[in-house]
Amino acid sequence: MKIARYSAMVLAGMFAANAQAVSLYVGQYKAGVVCAQCHGIRMPSADAPFPPLGGRDPEYLKTAIKQYRDKTRKSDIMNAIAGSLTDSEIADIAAYYGSVKP
Repeated sequence: MKIARYSAMVLAGMFAANAQAVSLYVGQYKAGVVCAQCHGIRMPSADAPFPPLGGRDPEYLKTAIKQYRDKTRKSDIMNAIAGSLTDSEIADIAAYYGSVKP
């Protein structure tokens, strides 16, 4: 009985770790497609006046992106871009940018 419980815990931990790795890859892809043109990955694009997001706190990024999506934080560009993102995509993007060294 103890072995079965232990095995279940190990499997649950493996799936949780695997799900986190997948979300970082999804976040990397989404950041590259949606965010990187203006914000870059580690540094902003050459002529863009937008702040780099690499190394930012993931919780801060999630909150900010959701505020842009919900239009409680105003920016015509960000309101339009964030308006198409789901909670899951926002979490993935925030986790990815949080994992990147500036």
